[in-house]
Amino acid sequence: MKEVRHELIMLPYYGVFDNLAFRIDGRTVTLEGQVTQPVMKSDAENAVKRIEGVEKVVNNIEVLPPSSMDDRTRRAVYRSIYSYGPLFKYGGMAVPSIHIIVKSGHVTLAGVVDSEADKNVAGMRANQVPGIFQVTNNLRVVSSSGQGKRK
Repeated sequence: MKEVRHELIMLPYYGVFDNLAFRIDGRTVTLEGQVTQPVMKSDAENAVKRIEGVEKVVNNIEVLPPSSMDDRTRRAVYRSIYSYGPLFKYGGMAVPSIHIIVKSGHVTLAGVVDSEADKNVAGMRANQVPGIFQVTNNLRVVSSSGQGKRK
């Protein structure tokens, strides 16, 4: 599991506007999520196929359709979330922990934050961006104690 996660986050074009997830069933890895560039879908599959012990990869990653309107929305939501003081800390990583997925004006927040308050504030900041039809807040709260407990 750690190796699959590592391979996915190390993909060269993986960024804040992509969301990759996976499930493992025996020796089969099922890839899920959404990406903005078609190359990400194939790169993710190829990276996971190389992991020792993986026999089969089911690639259910959705490539988001190109849209200049969605691109503007992505940038606006990014600025709204990551420029806000209490959420600024999540943007300093190579791959920020709050992922912003935009499809036809619908925004989904995915990833992890340290507290329920941060989750709620990120959702509110996204909702303040004009022109969005809907915001779905799928952020997960993970304790920052280093023990990996999920709330």
